[in-house]
Amino acid sequence: MRPHVSLDVRNVPASVEFYQKIFGLPPQKQTTDYAKFDLTAPALNLSLVSSTGRVSAVNHLGIEVESVDDIASWKQRLQEQGILEKVEEGIACCFARQDKLWFTDPDGNPWEIFTVHEQLAVTGALRNSGCCVPKSHGASESAACAV
Repeated sequence: MRPHVSLDVRNVPASVEFYQKIFGLPPQKQTTDYAKFDLTAPALNLSLVSSTGRVSAVNHLGIEVESVDDIASWKQRLQEQGILEKVEEGIACCFARQDKLWFTDPDGNPWEIFTVHEQLAVTGALRNSGCCVPKSHGASESAACAV
């Protein structure tokens, strides 16, 4: 099983260049207004479609990895590509203790690469907490992932 995500983007070639840096691979298919990354690690079918005026909007997208070693590998790759925006280690967010790496695609969609160390009790609400959104996307320092 593999998820499929299709994003409306402003500029397919610019988005392809960005996602090649993220995944280290070219798209399986590409035209001037469409590209498809058919990935096995992470297991993801990602399509980029030229927007007709609107751009996809999501809270954030993420890739969960198995271990701290995986986080270290992703961190190195994202730093080498000049894409890494924020590193969070051992934070309590979304009712779990996690390590996270954040970056943003050319259309402003925030992405996280994360590993979960432990699940935490489900208490309170996430609404307006700033949790699960990198600071550069509206969360204040005091509110970021305090749940």
